[in-house]
Amino acid sequence: MKQLKTKIPEVIVFEPTVYEDSRGYFMETFRCSQFSENGYDISFVQDNQSRSIKGTLRGLHYQVNYPQGKLVRVLSGEIFDVAVDLRKNSPTFGQWVGEILSSKNKKQLWIPAGFAHGFYVLSEEADIFYKCTEYYRQEYDRGLSWDDPDIGIRWPLLNRHPLISKKDSEASSFANAELYQ
Repeated sequence: MKQLKTKIPEVIVFEPTVYEDSRGYFMETFRCSQFSENGYDISFVQDNQSRSIKGTLRGLHYQVNYPQGKLVRVLSGEIFDVAVDLRKNSPTFGQWVGEILSSKNKKQLWIPAGFAHGFYVLSEEADIFYKCTEYYRQEYDRGLSWDDPDIGIRWPLLNRHPLISKKDSEASSFANAELYQ
């Protein structure tokens, strides 16, 4: 599996080697040693899967006190996946990385603990699967406004108004966000 660095070095794109023939394909989607070789001592404790329709924007989500690292991949469809660095002492604090993930390119995005995460659906629908390093804890769940100008994410919107939840429409601005300690 190839590892591709992004402009935020801790956020990594994994591009698997895919073995295809007339019957279909095989690929390895996770190997612990690849993380440990990069200095990450991780263990995944929860898997999540969601389906969303075209034009849906989910996020930007994160947890205070119990931050989650996430390994994100798309089982069907295509999304624009985003990570925002919320680590106060990081040289890339407040910066974002975006990557197209799809069932065709089979790329995965590693988002370490300490980042907010969100995605926008580009295909008719998309099934997203992600492994988490920490359990979901509702009382520590927080959100950043997806269109905050202080973050400046350049979402590839298909229309002016993405489909968002009530919770996401009420998310905090970056300036007022409760951040990691």
